[in-house]
Amino acid sequence: MDGGEWAAVVTSVAVVILVGGLLVALMALARTLRTLREGVEDLRREAVPAVDEMRNTVRQARDELDRLDSLINTAETISQTVDAASRLAYLTFSNPAVKALSIGTGVGKAVRRLRGDDEPE
Repeated sequence: MDGGEWAAVVTSVAVVILVGGLLVALMALARTLRTLREGVEDLRREAVPAVDEMRNTVRQARDELDRLDSLINTAETISQTVDAASRLAYLTFSNPAVKALSIGTGVGKAVRRLRGDDEPE
């Protein structure tokens, strides 16, 4: 064999080794892609129900917040009504109550004077 034939044999062996290496790399890549597909499928299988559950939880929380908002509005309305009623009761009864107390005090003093228990001031 001359030098050209040796070069051809060495080149052929190098190409075969290179092709073998590429085949090994492609098989490893295919294995990795298969594992990745399985992982993505597992994630999809678990994530979709979790997202649905989260969506339901958010919907329930929103409903509860709406209900709480309604309760707070009702409480504010009741508070305003009670405040207005107490103000009205104060205005209605304060003047007559003061007058009644004044009359009661005056009558009490008059009775004590008539009995002689109290000396005039």
